[in-house]
This record gives sequence, C-alpha cells and structure tokens, in this order.
Amino acid sequence: MAVIHHTTLTPTKLELLAAWLPAQPWYAGSGQPAALARAGGFRLDDPAGEVGIEFMVVTDSADGASVSYHVPLTYRGAPLPGAHHALIGQAEHGVLGRRWIYDGVHDPVLMAQLRELLRGGVQAQAQSVSDTADPTVVGCFTGTDLSEAELRIVRRPEPSRGDVPEPGGTVGYVEATWHLPDGSEVRGRLVLVPDTALEN
Repeated sequence: MAVIHHTTLTPTKLELLAAWLPAQPWYAGSGQPAALARAGGFRLDDPAGEVGIEFMVVTDSADGASVSYHVPLTYRGAPLPGAHHALIGQAEHGVLGRRWIYDGVHDPVLMAQLRELLRGGVQAQAQSVSDTADPTVVGCFTGTDLSEAELRIVRRPEPSRGDVPEPGGTVGYVEATWHLPDGSEVRGRLVLVPDTALEN
C-alpha cells in the first residue's frame, strides 16, 4: 500500500489548485479562489508503486458562497508523455523530490484503478494515513462491461439528500464524504457511470 509522507510540498496542493481552478470550464467563481480549503477525499494504490493517486475535494468560499470541487490528482516522478495539457503544476516534495502533478482524469494509471474500485477489485485508502482502508468510500457497478463504460467525474459534487431520489440513468458510481466550511460532514457521488443504453 502507498506510504503517506508527512512532509513539505512546495508549492502546496492548494496553492497549485488555486492557480489552476479558475481556468477550468466548470469553475463557478469569477476570479481567484478566495479561501480554498481541503474538504475530503481518498487515495487508491498504484500496483506498480510509481504513481500517487488521490481524489481530492476542496471547498472555495469566493464570492461569498461555498462551492465544492472534486479534482482527481496523480503525482509522478517524471512527466507523463503526451499529457502536458493535463499538468496542474510541479512541486518539490520533502522526501521524493520533484513531482509532476496532473489532473488525474487524463492519467491512465488513475483511470485503470478507478475502474478496479468500481469493479470491487481494490479498496479505497485513507487520504492522509498510510496502510489504512477508508470504508466510507463506496464503489458500485451494475452494468455488464465496465472496460468500455464511460466514467464521468463529478467536478462540482453536491450532497445527497435522503428525501430526494437519486437521478436515474446510471449503472455505477463512487460515493464518498467531505466536509463543508461549517464543519458538517456530507456525502455525495464523485464519479458516475452513465447507462449509455438510455442515451442512444
């Protein structure tokens, strides 16, 4: 399992994301994030032990409102060929040295392990603790062919409401918890697998 190094990262993840988020088409703010904060997430292990995989939820309180963003991240010790467009930035890790940090949607290692999570072949790991499973993360797939299924990352997740039915048209999802700025814990879906049969 992945080892979490409690050390420095310069610039920090939040500093990198604060510069990167406003350029994304799904960013809801009108300028730089005013107060970006870590809100939750989890990790997956790379079987080869080379790539760090993290699904991070952050909250932005810019413009007087709180918005949650979900950013899958990968951390590599060398550039990922052909993925310069997905590079969030570079940082210096206190133990591992130079790291290239990518929007993980474009990293084949992350996407392969995400399919394994949906398939039930791997278990989510705690975001900040080594060798510790996170049982609050749930992956579910009820379709027939996950290898060809489209995986949709929910970039602006919303808390699920128990009194409102979940939308139909999906055959899989990844659900996890995160925290709002007031400290309350919420739960919602971070990844969806649409039922393409209903879209054709």
